[in-house]
Amino acid sequence: MTVLSSYNPATGEEIPTELRATTTEEVDQVVTEAQAAMPALAALGREGRARLLEAMADRLQGHGPALVETAMSETGLARPRLEGEVGRTTFQLCLFAEAVREGSFLEAAIDHAGQTPLGPAPDVRRMLVPLGPVAVFGASNFPLAFSVPGGDTASAVAAGCPVVVKAHESHPLTSQLAFDALRAAVEDLGLPPGTIGLVHGREAGASLVAHPLVKAVGFTGSPAGGRALLDLVNARPEPIPFYGELGSLNPLVVTLGAAAARGAAVAEGLAASITGSGGQLCTKPGLVFVPAGEAGDRLVEELAAILAESVAQPLLNVGIASSYREILGRLAAAPGVTSAVTSAVTAQEQSEPAWAAAGLLVTGSAELPEILEECFGPAAVVVRYADEADLVAALKQVPGSLTASLHSEPDESALTRRLVAAVTPLAGRLVFNGFPTGVRVSWAQHHGGPWPSTNTLHTSVGVTAMRRFLRPLVWQDAPEHLLPDELRDGHTATPRRIDGTLHV
Repeated sequence: MTVLSSYNPATGEEIPTELRATTTEEVDQVVTEAQAAMPALAALGREGRARLLEAMADRLQGHGPALVETAMSETGLARPRLEGEVGRTTFQLCLFAEAVREGSFLEAAIDHAGQTPLGPAPDVRRMLVPLGPVAVFGASNFPLAFSVPGGDTASAVAAGCPVVVKAHESHPLTSQLAFDALRAAVEDLGLPPGTIGLVHGREAGASLVAHPLVKAVGFTGSPAGGRALLDLVNARPEPIPFYGELGSLNPLVVTLGAAAARGAAVAEGLAASITGSGGQLCTKPGLVFVPAGEAGDRLVEELAAILAESVAQPLLNVGIASSYREILGRLAAAPGVTSAVTSAVTAQEQSEPAWAAAGLLVTGSAELPEILEECFGPAAVVVRYADEADLVAALKQVPGSLTASLHSEPDESALTRRLVAAVTPLAGRLVFNGFPTGVRVSWAQHHGGPWPSTNTLHTSVGVTAMRRFLRPLVWQDAPEHLLPDELRDGHTATPRRIDGTLHV
């Protein structure tokens, strides 16, 4: 029996726990219970699932103070940030409840039997149905918003799928406490315990992905971790959808006009975006394109000055801090790269190895291929470009990202349009005159992007995240009593497309 321990990255203190790694046999039991919960979830209907999501939000809100205190001790993240995560997570659950009640996510459509230009046609009715039990891997950098109670769990439950979460090793106590809150909500509604499950340990994670009853996987983490799990998925007799958020450089472009008009403000916003939460956000701008010349020089100098004055922060764990320093050192040693802010190992980092200071590297567009590696932590690379042609050529080399940001001035509208065309193939979200850190939870949001930022066209944030855990099913010439309510004639509570016409 492997007993788990936790670690406070801010103090270096080891935190004992009574938790233990989940065995393969126990994983099988948890997944089997999840499969057994499917009929009860289906019987709830949309209104019942909405109440379940709201009950989960209420329970998490009630556990909020304890969750924040526990997460602070396991992640080194600040209280305001974690309190914000509690609010974000409960809001997200309630938004999904609204969406489930509204019903358009089902994509319900009815084509009545009749004559068509191709001859007689049968009655065909289609909507989306749950896939089955979903495995969710908690993320290290969002112990609440992308972990046990996060967006993957909320969207899967909203879709009607039981969830089994693999707790992240960096915050096992936070994961267990959040799970206890969700399980209490399940009990409040008298649902089977398999509606939500939790497993601990890397071997348990591998067993979970390989289990034949698991029908989809949601993952947020490193490219290496994602590829390892994807290999396990592809080795299954029945491959299943794997929705991975992996790594992202999130290019940010500053035009000459923006650098000249508001370089100081851009530098200030950039510094906050680079260092916020220790730079451990998947949307951190890691690659910043700044024009050559005086205005760009001033912007880079101001950014470097702000970062040089920033204080070291505890990163999520020693492994992340060590990797941060290793990658930053490797990038700094690349040809043509200079260090505007050097992240030297401080005395504090020597005694508390999870701590790290900010770094800023500067290079030219010709050296870009040497520095296209995500450095997860409070650092960024500035790329100086000569002109628009140089910038567009450089952008073509940038790998797929979650976001791309453009800072330009109103009198540069023609240039901005051309730059939009250049960055559109790179990203899932375009940010104008702002900074990409911070992802609104809403109907219109898309949090995803081309490979290697993700391996999917779907979002992991926002209402349409449900689509990952649903599949289309068609009923042809079905007796009405066998149809779901949403596909019966006379039903008016759900948006539907009937004989080609949308009925809201």
